[in-house]
Amino acid sequence: MQWLVWILAGIAGGVVGGMGMGGGTLLIPILTLALQVEQKTAQLINLTSFLPMSAVALWLHTRRGLVDYTQAALVALPAVASAVASAALAGRLDGRQLSRAFGVFLTVLGVWMLAQTVAAQIRDRRAAASASTRRKF
Repeated sequence: MQWLVWILAGIAGGVVGGMGMGGGTLLIPILTLALQVEQKTAQLINLTSFLPMSAVALWLHTRRGLVDYTQAALVALPAVASAVASAALAGRLDGRQLSRAFGVFLTVLGVWMLAQTVAAQIRDRRAAASASTRRKF
């Protein structure tokens, strides 16, 4: 029955990754928490599954004309360079340190996204209130 959890983890990572939101953000916690996979192994599984998943997603998005190659290059080139340095660093850290770093990353990301969402809702409400006030006069 554990194979079903592995398949569901792959589906969850694929759905999130296919939308361009980083499937590993979901896949790594599933692997480490639900399947008790060691952190380094979970990251390796994520990177390995990312290659075919991202190739297919990129192909589909390119066919729909959604890819700006100039912007993609401006992000991809420094990302590749920093990935080399980060992979070297990750190789020197133990699994516990990597788990903590990933947890901090997810926490900061979650707080930032929550703050952005709340700020957008406040802006929308103020704009709606301002528009309704203008209509009264």
